[in-house]
Amino acid sequence: MQDTASQATRKVRAAGLRPTRQRVALAGLLFAKGDRHLSAEELHEEAVDAGVPVSLATVYNTLHQFTEAGMLRILAVEGSKTYFDTNTSDHHHYFIEGENTVVDIPSGPVTVHNLPEPPEGMEIANVDIVVRLRPKRR
Repeated sequence: MQDTASQATRKVRAAGLRPTRQRVALAGLLFAKGDRHLSAEELHEEAVDAGVPVSLATVYNTLHQFTEAGMLRILAVEGSKTYFDTNTSDHHHYFIEGENTVVDIPSGPVTVHNLPEPPEGMEIANVDIVVRLRPKRR
């Protein structure tokens, strides 16, 4: 646990953020399990289960701070449902309906053609593709 906390502290500091107790605890939970996709509610539940005293509002604020610092990618998948991705590389996603699960699409097979020109003074920062999946209907 100490090793996880020190790794989380280094990660938070490297992103230019002050390593508060709550940031370090949430970073430890987020990054200890490798690349994954979580909602704020799911991370809050993990924190409560781990005995981390943190409010849902603090989890939201921390996730947005981590996103602004480049530690996470934000994915708006389903209406108001937002997921946070610990893999910040350029990649696309499957969203499995009914399970509310986000899965990375293996790199390579997706190409985007004929993007519109951005308005003057703007540039395209990223293109997020979410392919929605559901079980086949018989």
